[in-house]
Amino acid sequence: MSGGLRAVEHLRAVFAELHAVTVRETVSFHGAWARFEPGGRPVDAAECAAAAKTLLDQLVWWAVALRTARAERPYAAS
Repeated sequence: MSGGLRAVEHLRAVFAELHAVTVRETVSFHGAWARFEPGGRPVDAAECAAAAKTLLDQLVWWAVALRTARAERPYAAS
């Protein structure tokens, strides 16, 4: 029903232990069967696009920030 959101939240702790950074935003489809047309297209494409843009913008921000930080001071996991 929730599209795996609870599983994703539990995986955040796993990723933290692996010294990985996660992004908060998601693209989720509560009640997925009602959100897509029979051919697979989303019923509300604008809503999906907005959620995807938010997630991707956040991902790009972290990618640039981490690349810069790692170049200036490499991360040494113990």
